[in-house]
Amino acid sequence: MSAWSGLRWLPATGALLLVAPPVAAQTVAPEWQFLSFAVFAAIIGVTMIVTYVAAKRVKTSADFYAASGGIKGLQNGWAIAGDYLSAASFLGIAGLISLYGYDGFMYSVGWLVAYITVLLVIAEPCRNIGKYTMGDILAFRHNPRIVRVFMAVSTITVATFYLTAQMVGGGVLVKTLIGIDYEYSVIAVGVLMLSYVLFGGMVATTYVQIIKAVLLVVASLVMVCLVWTQYGFAGPDYFQRVIEDPKIQARVAALLGNAATNLTGTELGQRFLEPGLYLKSPIDQISLGMALVLGTAGMPHILMRFFTVPSAQAARTSVIWAMGIIGGFYLLTLFLGTGAAMLVGPSEIIAADRGGNMAAPLLAQYLGGGPDSMLGNLLLSFVAAVAFATIVAVVAGLVLAAASAMSHDLWVGVIKGEQATDAEETRAARICSLIVGALAIAIGILAQGQNVAHLVALAFAVAASANFPVILLTLYWKRCNTAGVVTGLVVGTFTSIGLVLVSPNMLYPVQHKATQQAIIDTNTLKTSQLITELATVHDPREQDSLRQQITATDKATAVAALELAKVGAKTASLVGLKEPLFELRNPGLISIPLGFLAVILGSLCYRDRRSEAMWEELYVRSNTGIGRTMARQH
Repeated sequence: MSAWSGLRWLPATGALLLVAPPVAAQTVAPEWQFLSFAVFAAIIGVTMIVTYVAAKRVKTSADFYAASGGIKGLQNGWAIAGDYLSAASFLGIAGLISLYGYDGFMYSVGWLVAYITVLLVIAEPCRNIGKYTMGDILAFRHNPRIVRVFMAVSTITVATFYLTAQMVGGGVLVKTLIGIDYEYSVIAVGVLMLSYVLFGGMVATTYVQIIKAVLLVVASLVMVCLVWTQYGFAGPDYFQRVIEDPKIQARVAALLGNAATNLTGTELGQRFLEPGLYLKSPIDQISLGMALVLGTAGMPHILMRFFTVPSAQAARTSVIWAMGIIGGFYLLTLFLGTGAAMLVGPSEIIAADRGGNMAAPLLAQYLGGGPDSMLGNLLLSFVAAVAFATIVAVVAGLVLAAASAMSHDLWVGVIKGEQATDAEETRAARICSLIVGALAIAIGILAQGQNVAHLVALAFAVAASANFPVILLTLYWKRCNTAGVVTGLVVGTFTSIGLVLVSPNMLYPVQHKATQQAIIDTNTLKTSQLITELATVHDPREQDSLRQQITATDKATAVAALELAKVGAKTASLVGLKEPLFELRNPGLISIPLGFLAVILGSLCYRDRRSEAMWEELYVRSNTGIGRTMARQH
């Protein structure tokens, strides 16, 4: 499992991330590595040219933070899609669908529905009130110094959690496909991301995200069309082929265990298209849905995008375009996942990566002719390079959000009391970007081989439980005040973090070792049976199939053995538990209502004359945008 060992999926967070790495040291054979270098270099070269051009346009703090509001609705829609469609969306959801069918596709549905919330209640009011950051939205009505401090801390916390997992994912992706050491891979991701942010600010970050989104959609369309050439266009016939596929039937049988004994092959295949193979608990599904829908509306790097458009109409337009692009892409993941399950096979996907993240790259390699063909490795390299660009673009957006909170909210808003010149603020923004980027690189290197999956849960849990309640109630509840905002941010943050740390998302060594030992015992017996069967088979095609099964089983056994070795003598989780105290994988069902309740109780227990006095002005401006131009100039 190399550098990825010990990392696991955390899909229930609503932020699927590439945290379950490939088993093999390199997916691309050494003789074809030049293709990976060439494709990676081409994409990086294009984005660097864009950064060079964008750098000439960044002269003020408004340019750096929000591209001076000059991004058109369509452009911002593509940029939002680029910011939102992380490697998790491309690699993660396709992998989950290839292994669990219907349940994997539910993440696509949840993330798309999330933008309805953003469109209806967040996009236009935030754009009309805010200037650069989430802190601006709260400071308009509440005590500026206090809410800026707490909102900045929350923004930096969310960005740091998300950044760490993204940096680990990007570093190992480069290591796996090109062979560069993990540390140098992380540094490469960090340096590239910093070049976008430091020199091009929001302008470069926006266009890099647009390029990445276009590449992602094109790559997915090409792969899906190639899948359709073999199984027919999307429709009943296609899904009937899914149901009848023996690889999928075998996968469902393995997931169901004894429950599959009395099911026919067709019934097993049908179960692949029904819920319950992965998300078995309805309560967990509800909690996941809440995190998916509300967490997105509280992510700082997503909300920042609405400050880059010139009008409220453009903000709405950008969300509509984003929903169309994101929805179309997520529809394609259904065929990427099922295509990978039929063509590559779940066992081969698991052998390459137990989390399923290599499903799309392996599908590309298969569609191009297999691991021994030049076209197959070229397609694999292209898909991997797009995934890499995806990670770098998302990281750039996160760094920009965290740096903006540090420079605009803390340094200018709190320390300087809004008295900094534009040149000073621009310089502070770049310095803060450098600090955040350096920290991201350092943390990414330190996190090598560690289980960072829970950090993704923490990011979305805090966004949904702390950020979203205070933003929503500030915009729509007259009694909301500074005390309520502070209480909501504190309670939402600590509740969500606490519940994640005692949830099944953490690594519990005793349970983990028992699971891995069971895998070793089962696979050892299976390998023995396959070897015995191979000795009696004379058909060359059947022999090849059996040899492939033996190889895949041996790989899975080696992974489990490596997992046992990594856990070693540990008996307790990070917080000293041997088993979860909180059974839900996502804390949203508990932490989100508590976040809202904390804002309400905090607001009712204390009076804040400023918050009350500013309500009418906020209400008018959030709905009309009147006064925003003067505020931007100020």
